Parts: sequence; C-alpha cells; structure tokens
Amino acid sequence: MLFGIDLGGTKTEVVVLDPKDGHERFRSRVPTVKGSYADTLSTIRALVAQAELACACRAQAVGVAIPGTISKKSGRIKNANSSWLNGQDLLNDLQRTLRCPVLLENDANCFALSEAMDGAGQGKAVVWGLILGTGSGTGIIQEGKVLEGLNSLSGEWGHNPLPWMDAYEQELSRIQPCFCGRQGCIETFVSGTGFEAEYQRQSGRQLNGQQIAQRLAAGEVAALRTFDLYLDRLARSIACCVNFLDPDVIVLGGGMSNFDGLYQALPARILNYVFGGEFDTPLRKAVHGDSSGVRGAAFLTNAA
Repeated sequence: MLFGIDLGGTKTEVVVLDPKDGHERFRSRVPTVKGSYADTLSTIRALVAQAELACACRAQAVGVAIPGTISKKSGRIKNANSSWLNGQDLLNDLQRTLRCPVLLENDANCFALSEAMDGAGQGKAVVWGLILGTGSGTGIIQEGKVLEGLNSLSGEWGHNPLPWMDAYEQELSRIQPCFCGRQGCIETFVSGTGFEAEYQRQSGRQLNGQQIAQRLAAGEVAALRTFDLYLDRLARSIACCVNFLDPDVIVLGGGMSNFDGLYQALPARILNYVFGGEFDTPLRKAVHGDSSGVRGAAFLTNAA
C-alpha cells in the first residue's frame, strides 16, 4: 500500500492508495496545529497509525507533501510559509517518529505528480501544475518524475516579480510585500489571498473567494473589475513560464481553479503575452481537487 501525508497550512491529511490501480483505500484529515513543530510530528504519527489500523498493514514508507523544500546543503526545511517548519530536520525526525523511510517533497510538486499520474495531465510528457490557493505554488513533472533542480527551486514561479506591471501594480508591490520579504511577487497578485485583497480595494468590502464569486455571477461591477484584473495578471504570469518551459499541459488547482470562467477567458489572454503569438497548450482543472497533494505524496513511495 502507498501511504501519503499532506501537511497543509489548514489541514493535515493521510491517504492510502492501492499500488496496482491508485484506488483509495483510506483517507482522514484533521486541522493543522499551527506554530508547533512537536504537534506536527505527533499529528502525522497519529494519522499514519490510524491508517495502518484501518488497512491492517504497516507502512513500508511514507511520502509527505510539505509547504517548503529540503535544503540540499543543510538537510533542513527552507522556504516554508508554515514558518515553524523552517530550519527543522523534518526528514530524520519523521523517520524516527514513524520508524520507516520517509520521502519529503514540496506540496506543489506532489500536486503536479498526482495530476500527471492519473489526473488532468495523464499521458503528457511535461506537466505544469499551478496551485492558486492561499499562496501560489507550482510543480513541474517531466516523464512522470518531479523536476526539482539543483537548489530545489524548480517551480518557484510565485516568487518571481509580476511581469509587465503597470503603475497601479508597482504601487501595490510597494505597500503589500510578500511573506518572503520581497516586493511584487506573483503570489501576492494571483493567489486566492491576492484576489480577495484586490476585491477589497475595488469595493471597500472584505469578502472571501466564494462570496466574491457569487457577486461576480450577479454582475457586480467591483467583482467584474477584480476578476478582469486577476485574469490579466495570471495570464501575464503564465505566459512568462510558457516562454521558457512550454509545457504540454497546464493544470490548475486551489480555490481559484474553481472559477469556471478562467478556462474560457485565460487562453486568449495568455495568447496576448506569449512570444510568437501562438498558444495551443491545454489549460485544465485538476481532476483530484484538493486531494492531489496527498495523492502525489503517496505516489512518491512507489519506488521506495
């Protein structure tokens, strides 16, 4: 059996998949205890024990999707927006806690791997998966393998500057810095958090994405303006990656992927910015939704 854990900012989830067909044998999720590294370890231990009991088998290995990466220099976690993980020896601590091999991978990479294996990117050689949620991470899968890079930075698209910023966006970049400490990051504009922040600027009201979607469907001017700005910013950001990666498929996940209007409107917007004026890349919604991260983590253990 393939055991996977998704260590998210709001929930921690376990799944057990059948190695023959990827069929789900068990799933459970609990709220993430924020700010406590010790509680993180105990939560994962409890979830794995629950899954082992339910499936009547011992985990031979556990894949874990994390909101960061492992430094190849120190072996410790870096770049995690769940800041209590940064600087921790999570890999070895989990292996001691679970008493089995553990494979850690960035959550966006796990999302992309899941969709490449049996989701919206199945059968494609180069799959680019974008999570547009609280943050905006991406993962790149090439021939069924995660592209990590020498510095474990492949896919860190959200921490590049928003391309071709106008004066309004340049001003926003000065007053709303990214959690990484820099200004003008793509993540601050195209994440669900960035979308909600723009709606508040346009309307003077603080609403969540689902509430804004309802107002968008009703034709509210502020919601329409917010969505138009979002489309253009996302199109510019995607076009820059297409210009150097040119993937075979782009898969969207996270809360913003549930805006069905994206799939009709985005391709033409991207076409405006892609070098050469040609863009035929399929743009698809994730098949497995917010379960892709934990499924991808489980798939990590295929070769373990």
